[in-house]
Amino acid sequence: MKTHAPVSLEAINSKVMRRLLPFLLLMYVLAFLDRANIGFAQKALQHDTGLSNAAFAFGAGVFFVGYALFEVPSNLLLHRVGARAWMCRIMVTWGLVSAAMCLAHTPTAFYTLRFLLGVAEAGFFPGVIYYLTHWFPQSARGRAVGVFYFGAPLAFIFGSPLSGSLLELHGALGLTGWQWLFLVEGGLASVVGVWAFWYLDNRPEDARWLDPQERASLRAALDDDALLASAHGPHRILAALVDRRVLLLSAIYLLIQMSVYGVIFYLPQQVAAFLGATVGLRVGLVAALPWLCALAVTWYVPRRADRTGEHRRWAVLLLIVAGLGIGVSGLVHSPLFGLLALCCAASGFIAAQPLFWTFPTRYLTGAAAAGGIALINSLGGLGGFIAPSLRTAAERAFSSTSAGLVVLGVSSLLAALLIGTLLRRDPAQPHTTFETLLHRAR
Repeated sequence: MKTHAPVSLEAINSKVMRRLLPFLLLMYVLAFLDRANIGFAQKALQHDTGLSNAAFAFGAGVFFVGYALFEVPSNLLLHRVGARAWMCRIMVTWGLVSAAMCLAHTPTAFYTLRFLLGVAEAGFFPGVIYYLTHWFPQSARGRAVGVFYFGAPLAFIFGSPLSGSLLELHGALGLTGWQWLFLVEGGLASVVGVWAFWYLDNRPEDARWLDPQERASLRAALDDDALLASAHGPHRILAALVDRRVLLLSAIYLLIQMSVYGVIFYLPQQVAAFLGATVGLRVGLVAALPWLCALAVTWYVPRRADRTGEHRRWAVLLLIVAGLGIGVSGLVHSPLFGLLALCCAASGFIAAQPLFWTFPTRYLTGAAAAGGIALINSLGGLGGFIAPSLRTAAERAFSSTSAGLVVLGVSSLLAALLIGTLLRRDPAQPHTTFETLLHRAR
Protein backbone atom coordinates (compact mmCIF):
# COMPACT_ATOMS: atom_id res chain seq x y z
CA MET A 1 0.00 0.00 0.00
CA LYS A 2 1.21 3.44 -0.83
CA THR A 3 2.02 5.83 1.93
CA HIS A 4 1.63 9.58 1.82
CA ALA A 5 3.21 12.32 3.83
CA PRO A 6 0.65 13.18 6.55
CA VAL A 7 1.41 16.89 6.44
CA SER A 8 1.03 17.05 2.69
CA LEU A 9 -2.24 15.11 2.70
CA GLU A 10 -3.56 17.13 5.63
CA ALA A 11 -2.84 20.34 3.73
CA ILE A 12 -4.78 19.00 0.76
CA ASN A 13 -7.68 17.96 3.00
CA SER A 14 -7.78 21.44 4.50
CA LYS A 15 -7.84 23.01 1.06
CA VAL A 16 -10.70 20.75 -0.05
CA MET A 17 -12.62 21.52 3.14
CA ARG A 18 -12.28 25.26 2.60
CA ARG A 19 -13.52 24.89 -0.96
CA LEU A 20 -16.41 22.42 -0.56
CA LEU A 21 -17.71 22.41 3.01
CA PRO A 22 -19.03 26.00 3.22
CA PHE A 23 -21.05 25.52 0.04
CA LEU A 24 -22.35 22.06 1.02
CA LEU A 25 -23.24 23.52 4.40
CA LEU A 26 -25.27 26.27 2.74
CA MET A 27 -27.11 23.63 0.71
CA TYR A 28 -27.92 21.62 3.84
CA VAL A 29 -29.15 24.70 5.70
CA LEU A 30 -31.62 25.39 2.89
CA ALA A 31 -32.67 21.74 2.74
CA PHE A 32 -33.44 21.69 6.43
CA LEU A 33 -35.30 24.98 6.24
CA ASP A 34 -37.53 23.84 3.40
CA ARG A 35 -38.48 20.55 5.00
CA ALA A 36 -39.03 21.92 8.52
CA ASN A 37 -40.41 25.43 7.98
CA ILE A 38 -43.98 24.16 8.28
CA GLY A 39 -43.31 24.11 12.02
CA PHE A 40 -43.33 27.91 11.89
CA ALA A 41 -46.21 28.05 9.44
CA GLN A 42 -48.37 25.55 11.38
CA LYS A 43 -50.77 27.77 13.30
CA ALA A 44 -51.33 30.34 10.54
CA LEU A 45 -51.60 27.61 7.90
CA GLN A 46 -54.13 25.66 9.94
CA HIS A 47 -56.13 28.81 10.64
CA ASP A 48 -56.32 29.78 6.96
CA THR A 49 -56.88 26.31 5.49
CA GLY A 50 -58.82 24.54 8.23
CA LEU A 51 -56.27 21.73 8.58
CA SER A 52 -56.81 19.60 11.69
CA ASN A 53 -53.92 18.54 13.90
CA ALA A 54 -54.07 15.02 12.47
CA ALA A 55 -54.11 16.34 8.90
CA PHE A 56 -51.14 18.58 9.62
CA ALA A 57 -49.23 15.68 11.17
CA PHE A 58 -49.93 13.49 8.13
CA GLY A 59 -48.88 16.23 5.72
CA ALA A 60 -45.71 16.94 7.68
CA GLY A 61 -44.78 13.27 7.58
CA VAL A 62 -45.83 12.36 4.03
CA PHE A 63 -42.75 14.28 2.83
CA PHE A 64 -40.70 11.29 3.96
CA VAL A 65 -42.75 8.79 1.94
CA GLY A 66 -41.80 10.49 -1.32
CA TYR A 67 -38.29 10.95 0.03
CA ALA A 68 -37.92 7.25 0.86
CA LEU A 69 -39.38 5.96 -2.42
CA PHE A 70 -36.95 7.91 -4.60
CA GLU A 71 -33.87 8.00 -2.38
CA VAL A 72 -32.02 4.97 -3.79
CA PRO A 73 -32.77 5.70 -7.48
CA SER A 74 -31.72 9.32 -6.98
CA ASN A 75 -28.39 8.38 -5.42
CA LEU A 76 -27.67 5.82 -8.13
CA LEU A 77 -28.33 8.51 -10.75
CA LEU A 78 -25.92 10.81 -8.91
CA HIS A 79 -23.33 8.03 -9.06
CA ARG A 80 -23.89 7.80 -12.82
CA VAL A 81 -24.19 11.46 -13.91
CA GLY A 82 -22.11 13.18 -11.22
CA ALA A 83 -22.89 15.47 -8.30
CA ARG A 84 -22.55 18.71 -10.25
CA ALA A 85 -25.59 18.20 -12.47
CA TRP A 86 -27.64 16.09 -10.07
CA MET A 87 -27.31 18.37 -7.05
CA CYS A 88 -28.37 21.25 -9.27
CA ARG A 89 -31.46 19.29 -10.35
CA ILE A 90 -32.34 18.34 -6.78
CA MET A 91 -32.07 21.87 -5.39
CA VAL A 92 -33.85 23.67 -8.22
CA THR A 93 -36.82 21.29 -8.19
CA TRP A 94 -37.19 21.16 -4.43
CA GLY A 95 -36.99 24.96 -4.27
CA LEU A 96 -39.78 25.31 -6.84
CA VAL A 97 -41.99 22.79 -5.03
CA SER A 98 -41.30 24.44 -1.67
CA ALA A 99 -42.25 27.83 -3.10
CA ALA A 100 -45.44 26.27 -4.50
CA MET A 101 -46.45 25.45 -0.92
CA CYS A 102 -47.82 28.99 -0.86
CA LEU A 103 -50.71 27.55 -2.91
CA ALA A 104 -51.58 24.85 -0.34
CA HIS A 105 -55.07 26.11 0.51
CA THR A 106 -56.67 22.67 0.87
CA PRO A 107 -55.65 19.46 2.65
CA THR A 108 -55.24 17.66 -0.69
CA ALA A 109 -52.92 20.36 -2.04
CA PHE A 110 -50.98 20.31 1.23
CA TYR A 111 -50.48 16.52 1.12
CA THR A 112 -49.59 16.54 -2.58
CA LEU A 113 -47.00 19.30 -2.34
CA ARG A 114 -45.38 17.82 0.77
CA PHE A 115 -45.11 14.45 -1.00
CA LEU A 116 -43.64 16.10 -4.11
CA LEU A 117 -41.18 18.02 -1.94
CA GLY A 118 -39.92 14.69 -0.62
CA VAL A 119 -39.61 13.32 -4.16
CA ALA A 120 -37.70 16.42 -5.29
CA GLU A 121 -35.31 16.43 -2.33
CA ALA A 122 -34.73 12.65 -2.39
CA GLY A 123 -31.06 11.83 -2.72
CA PHE A 124 -29.71 15.12 -1.42
CA PHE A 125 -28.44 14.04 1.99
CA PRO A 126 -27.10 10.58 1.06
CA GLY A 127 -25.80 12.14 -2.13
CA VAL A 128 -23.64 14.54 -0.11
CA ILE A 129 -22.43 11.74 2.20
CA TYR A 130 -21.49 9.72 -0.90
CA TYR A 131 -19.98 12.78 -2.58
CA LEU A 132 -17.70 13.33 0.40
CA THR A 133 -16.25 9.83 -0.10
CA HIS A 134 -14.93 11.08 -3.47
CA TRP A 135 -13.07 13.95 -1.86
CA PHE A 136 -12.01 13.01 1.65
CA PRO A 137 -9.90 10.00 2.61
CA GLN A 138 -10.80 8.15 5.78
CA SER A 139 -8.32 10.25 7.74
CA ALA A 140 -10.49 13.35 7.19
CA ARG A 141 -13.94 12.01 6.28
CA GLY A 142 -15.34 11.87 9.79
CA ARG A 143 -14.38 15.48 10.43
CA ALA A 144 -15.88 16.50 7.09
CA VAL A 145 -19.21 14.80 7.89
CA GLY A 146 -19.19 16.47 11.30
CA VAL A 147 -18.79 19.91 9.73
CA PHE A 148 -21.53 19.14 7.21
CA TYR A 149 -23.86 18.31 10.10
CA PHE A 150 -23.53 21.87 11.32
CA GLY A 151 -26.19 22.54 8.69
CA ALA A 152 -29.04 21.34 10.90
CA PRO A 153 -28.38 23.60 13.89
CA LEU A 154 -27.35 26.49 11.62
CA ALA A 155 -30.65 26.16 9.77
CA PHE A 156 -32.47 26.86 12.99
CA ILE A 157 -30.04 29.40 14.42
CA PHE A 158 -30.43 31.61 11.37
CA GLY A 159 -33.60 30.13 9.91
CA SER A 160 -35.72 30.48 13.04
CA PRO A 161 -35.45 34.29 13.18
CA LEU A 162 -35.78 34.44 9.37
CA SER A 163 -38.93 32.30 9.40
CA GLY A 164 -40.39 34.31 12.27
CA SER A 165 -39.67 37.57 10.44
CA LEU A 166 -41.24 36.32 7.20
CA LEU A 167 -44.43 35.42 9.08
CA GLU A 168 -44.62 39.05 10.16
CA LEU A 169 -44.90 40.12 6.51
CA HIS A 170 -48.55 39.08 6.72
CA GLY A 171 -50.59 41.20 4.32
CA ALA A 172 -47.68 42.51 2.24
CA LEU A 173 -48.64 42.46 -1.46
CA GLY A 174 -51.82 40.65 -0.50
CA LEU A 175 -50.00 37.53 0.73
CA THR A 176 -50.18 35.88 4.12
CA GLY A 177 -47.09 35.46 6.29
CA TRP A 178 -46.90 31.71 5.70
CA GLN A 179 -47.04 32.28 1.93
CA TRP A 180 -44.07 34.64 2.16
CA LEU A 181 -42.26 32.01 4.23
CA PHE A 182 -42.54 29.33 1.55
CA LEU A 183 -41.90 31.67 -1.39
CA VAL A 184 -38.70 33.21 -0.03
CA GLU A 185 -37.11 30.09 1.42
CA GLY A 186 -38.02 27.96 -1.60
CA GLY A 187 -36.69 30.58 -3.99
CA LEU A 188 -33.36 30.68 -2.16
CA ALA A 189 -32.92 26.94 -2.67
CA SER A 190 -33.46 27.20 -6.43
CA VAL A 191 -30.96 30.04 -6.75
CA VAL A 192 -28.29 28.09 -4.86
CA GLY A 193 -29.10 25.03 -6.99
CA VAL A 194 -28.17 26.92 -10.16
CA TRP A 195 -25.01 28.11 -8.44
CA ALA A 196 -24.13 24.50 -7.55
CA PHE A 197 -23.89 23.57 -11.23
CA TRP A 198 -21.10 26.09 -11.73
CA TYR A 199 -19.40 25.66 -8.37
CA LEU A 200 -19.13 21.92 -7.72
CA ASP A 201 -16.69 19.49 -9.34
CA ASN A 202 -17.55 15.80 -9.57
CA ARG A 203 -14.16 14.41 -8.58
CA PRO A 204 -10.66 15.62 -7.71
CA GLU A 205 -9.56 14.98 -11.29
CA ASP A 206 -11.93 17.78 -12.39
CA ALA A 207 -10.77 20.33 -9.81
CA ARG A 208 -8.74 23.12 -11.41
CA TRP A 209 -8.28 24.66 -7.97
CA LEU A 210 -6.01 21.72 -7.05
CA ASP A 211 -2.62 21.52 -8.72
CA PRO A 212 -1.64 18.26 -10.52
CA GLN A 213 0.46 16.98 -7.60
CA GLU A 214 -2.39 17.61 -5.14
CA ARG A 215 -4.86 15.82 -7.39
CA ALA A 216 -2.54 12.83 -7.74
CA SER A 217 -1.85 12.59 -3.99
CA LEU A 218 -5.53 12.84 -3.09
CA ARG A 219 -6.51 10.26 -5.70
CA ALA A 220 -3.89 7.83 -4.40
CA ALA A 221 -5.16 8.20 -0.82
CA LEU A 222 -8.77 7.72 -1.92
CA ASP A 223 -7.84 4.62 -3.94
CA ASP A 224 -6.08 3.12 -0.92
CA ASP A 225 -9.18 3.67 1.22
CA ALA A 226 -11.48 2.19 -1.43
CA LEU A 227 -9.31 -0.93 -1.52
CA LEU A 228 -9.60 -1.34 2.26
CA ALA A 229 -13.37 -0.78 2.25
CA SER A 230 -13.96 -3.26 -0.58
CA ALA A 231 -12.21 -5.98 1.42
CA HIS A 232 -14.84 -5.77 4.19
CA GLY A 233 -18.18 -5.11 2.53
CA PRO A 234 -20.47 -5.90 -0.40
CA HIS A 235 -19.27 -4.92 -3.86
CA ARG A 236 -22.59 -4.88 -5.71
CA ILE A 237 -25.62 -2.66 -5.27
CA LEU A 238 -28.09 -5.51 -4.64
CA ALA A 239 -25.79 -7.12 -2.08
CA ALA A 240 -25.54 -3.81 -0.22
CA LEU A 241 -29.33 -3.38 -0.20
CA VAL A 242 -29.90 -6.73 1.53
CA ASP A 243 -26.81 -6.67 3.76
CA ARG A 244 -27.84 -7.31 7.38
CA ARG A 245 -25.60 -4.55 8.67
CA VAL A 246 -27.20 -2.05 6.31
CA LEU A 247 -30.69 -3.14 7.43
CA LEU A 248 -29.74 -2.89 11.11
CA LEU A 249 -28.32 0.59 10.57
CA SER A 250 -31.53 1.53 8.74
CA ALA A 251 -33.59 0.51 11.78
CA ILE A 252 -31.35 2.50 14.13
CA TYR A 253 -31.48 5.55 11.88
CA LEU A 254 -35.29 5.31 11.73
CA LEU A 255 -35.45 5.53 15.53
CA ILE A 256 -33.08 8.50 15.54
CA GLN A 257 -35.10 10.33 12.91
CA MET A 258 -38.32 9.72 14.83
CA SER A 259 -36.86 11.63 17.75
CA VAL A 260 -35.43 14.36 15.49
CA TYR A 261 -38.56 15.20 13.49
CA GLY A 262 -40.99 14.58 16.31
CA VAL A 263 -39.30 17.55 17.98
CA ILE A 264 -38.41 19.73 14.98
CA PHE A 265 -41.87 19.96 13.43
CA TYR A 266 -43.38 21.21 16.71
CA LEU A 267 -40.48 23.08 18.29
CA PRO A 268 -41.71 26.62 17.45
CA GLN A 269 -45.12 25.85 18.93
CA GLN A 270 -43.54 24.25 22.02
CA VAL A 271 -41.31 27.28 22.59
CA ALA A 272 -44.27 29.60 22.03
CA ALA A 273 -46.22 27.69 24.70
CA PHE A 274 -43.31 28.04 27.15
CA LEU A 275 -43.18 31.80 26.50
CA GLY A 276 -46.93 32.32 26.35
CA ALA A 277 -46.49 34.05 22.98
CA THR A 278 -47.47 33.59 19.34
CA VAL A 279 -44.92 32.39 16.79
CA GLY A 280 -42.93 35.32 15.43
CA LEU A 281 -39.49 36.87 15.66
CA ARG A 282 -39.27 36.57 19.46
CA VAL A 283 -40.14 32.88 19.41
CA GLY A 284 -37.76 32.38 16.50
CA LEU A 285 -34.87 33.87 18.45
CA VAL A 286 -35.56 31.74 21.54
CA ALA A 287 -36.10 28.62 19.39
CA ALA A 288 -32.56 29.10 18.05
CA LEU A 289 -31.03 28.46 21.52
CA PRO A 290 -31.21 24.63 21.43
CA TRP A 291 -29.46 24.70 18.05
CA LEU A 292 -26.65 26.90 19.37
CA CYS A 293 -26.03 24.22 21.99
CA ALA A 294 -26.22 21.52 19.32
CA LEU A 295 -23.66 23.38 17.23
CA ALA A 296 -21.18 23.51 20.11
CA VAL A 297 -21.62 19.83 20.99
CA THR A 298 -21.35 18.76 17.34
CA TRP A 299 -18.09 20.69 17.08
CA TYR A 300 -16.64 19.13 20.22
CA VAL A 301 -17.74 15.48 20.23
CA PRO A 302 -16.29 14.19 16.92
CA ARG A 303 -12.92 15.67 17.85
CA ARG A 304 -13.12 14.10 21.30
CA ALA A 305 -14.07 10.78 19.71
CA ASP A 306 -11.08 11.18 17.40
CA ARG A 307 -8.75 11.26 20.39
CA THR A 308 -10.35 8.35 22.28
CA GLY A 309 -11.63 6.09 19.50
CA GLU A 310 -14.88 5.58 21.43
CA HIS A 311 -17.35 6.63 18.77
CA ARG A 312 -19.91 3.97 19.56
CA ARG A 313 -19.94 4.91 23.26
CA TRP A 314 -20.24 8.60 22.47
CA ALA A 315 -23.17 7.88 20.13
CA VAL A 316 -24.91 5.87 22.86
CA LEU A 317 -24.36 8.60 25.46
CA LEU A 318 -25.63 11.35 23.16
CA LEU A 319 -28.78 9.43 22.25
CA ILE A 320 -29.52 8.76 25.92
CA VAL A 321 -29.17 12.48 26.62
CA ALA A 322 -31.45 13.23 23.66
CA GLY A 323 -34.11 10.75 24.79
CA LEU A 324 -34.18 12.10 28.34
CA GLY A 325 -34.22 15.69 27.08
CA ILE A 326 -37.18 15.05 24.78
CA GLY A 327 -39.20 13.36 27.50
CA VAL A 328 -38.42 15.95 30.17
CA SER A 329 -39.29 18.84 27.82
CA GLY A 330 -42.82 17.50 27.65
CA LEU A 331 -43.18 16.92 31.39
CA VAL A 332 -41.97 20.22 32.86
CA HIS A 333 -43.90 23.48 32.90
CA SER A 334 -41.04 25.82 33.72
CA PRO A 335 -39.84 27.71 30.61
CA LEU A 336 -36.24 27.59 31.88
CA PHE A 337 -36.16 23.84 32.49
CA GLY A 338 -38.15 23.20 29.33
CA LEU A 339 -35.62 25.08 27.22
CA LEU A 340 -32.72 23.35 28.99
CA ALA A 341 -34.30 19.99 28.19
CA LEU A 342 -34.73 20.99 24.54
CA CYS A 343 -31.07 22.05 24.46
CA CYS A 344 -30.08 18.58 25.69
CA ALA A 345 -32.40 16.92 23.17
CA ALA A 346 -31.13 18.88 20.16
CA SER A 347 -27.49 18.53 21.19
CA GLY A 348 -27.86 14.80 21.63
CA PHE A 349 -29.65 13.81 18.43
CA ILE A 350 -27.71 16.21 16.20
CA ALA A 351 -24.21 15.38 17.48
CA ALA A 352 -24.91 11.62 17.45
CA GLN A 353 -25.57 11.54 13.71
CA PRO A 354 -22.05 12.29 12.38
CA LEU A 355 -20.85 9.43 14.55
CA PHE A 356 -23.62 7.21 13.18
CA TRP A 357 -22.56 7.79 9.57
CA THR A 358 -19.07 6.48 10.26
CA PHE A 359 -20.55 2.99 10.71
CA PRO A 360 -21.73 2.30 7.12
CA THR A 361 -18.76 4.02 5.48
CA ARG A 362 -16.47 1.49 7.15
CA TYR A 363 -17.26 -1.17 4.59
CA LEU A 364 -19.26 0.36 1.69
CA THR A 365 -17.58 1.78 -1.39
CA GLY A 366 -18.41 2.63 -5.03
CA ALA A 367 -21.92 1.91 -6.29
CA ALA A 368 -22.56 -0.26 -3.20
CA ALA A 369 -21.91 2.82 -1.06
CA ALA A 370 -24.28 4.92 -3.19
CA GLY A 371 -27.05 2.33 -2.82
CA GLY A 372 -26.41 1.34 0.78
CA ILE A 373 -26.13 4.87 2.16
CA ALA A 374 -29.27 5.87 0.27
CA LEU A 375 -31.19 2.86 1.61
CA ILE A 376 -30.20 3.65 5.20
CA ASN A 377 -31.24 7.26 4.77
CA SER A 378 -34.50 6.42 2.98
CA LEU A 379 -35.71 3.73 5.39
CA GLY A 380 -34.46 5.72 8.35
CA GLY A 381 -36.09 8.83 6.98
CA LEU A 382 -39.48 7.15 7.32
CA GLY A 383 -39.07 8.00 10.97
CA GLY A 384 -39.94 11.53 9.92
CA PHE A 385 -43.23 10.19 8.53
CA ILE A 386 -44.02 8.10 11.59
CA ALA A 387 -43.07 10.63 14.27
CA PRO A 388 -45.74 13.35 13.82
CA SER A 389 -48.59 10.83 13.59
CA LEU A 390 -47.20 8.77 16.48
CA ARG A 391 -46.90 11.88 18.63
CA THR A 392 -50.47 12.92 17.83
CA ALA A 393 -51.78 9.38 18.46
CA ALA A 394 -49.99 9.14 21.82
CA GLU A 395 -51.36 12.51 22.93
CA ARG A 396 -54.88 11.42 21.99
CA ALA A 397 -54.57 7.96 23.57
CA PHE A 398 -53.30 9.26 26.91
CA SER A 399 -55.17 12.59 26.80
CA SER A 400 -51.89 14.33 27.52
CA THR A 401 -49.70 16.65 25.47
CA SER A 402 -46.68 15.17 27.27
CA ALA A 403 -47.30 11.60 26.12
CA GLY A 404 -46.13 12.17 22.55
CA LEU A 405 -42.78 13.58 23.62
CA VAL A 406 -42.23 10.76 26.10
CA VAL A 407 -42.83 8.19 23.36
CA LEU A 408 -40.39 9.98 21.05
CA GLY A 409 -37.83 10.08 23.84
CA VAL A 410 -38.15 6.31 24.14
CA SER A 411 -37.31 5.95 20.43
CA SER A 412 -34.00 7.71 21.01
CA LEU A 413 -33.27 5.44 23.98
CA LEU A 414 -34.01 2.37 21.83
CA ALA A 415 -31.55 3.62 19.21
CA ALA A 416 -28.92 3.96 21.93
CA LEU A 417 -29.68 0.42 23.10
CA LEU A 418 -29.27 -1.05 19.60
CA ILE A 419 -25.97 0.75 19.00
CA GLY A 420 -24.68 -0.28 22.41
CA THR A 421 -25.63 -3.95 22.13
CA LEU A 422 -25.62 -4.88 18.43
CA LEU A 423 -22.95 -2.61 16.93
CA ARG A 424 -20.26 -4.16 19.02
CA ARG A 425 -16.63 -3.48 18.26
CA ASP A 426 -14.81 -6.61 17.19
CA PRO A 427 -12.61 -7.54 20.19
CA ALA A 428 -9.94 -8.80 17.81
CA GLN A 429 -9.50 -5.29 16.49
CA PRO A 430 -7.05 -2.99 18.29
CA HIS A 431 -8.03 0.40 19.66
CA THR A 432 -8.31 2.82 16.76
CA THR A 433 -8.71 6.50 16.11
CA PHE A 434 -11.73 8.22 14.61
CA GLU A 435 -10.26 7.83 11.15
CA THR A 436 -9.15 4.20 11.23
CA LEU A 437 -12.40 3.22 12.91
CA LEU A 438 -14.02 3.84 9.54
CA HIS A 439 -12.12 0.89 8.07
CA ARG A 440 -13.74 -1.76 10.23
CA ALA A 441 -16.61 -3.81 8.90
CA ARG A 442 -18.21 -4.41 12.26
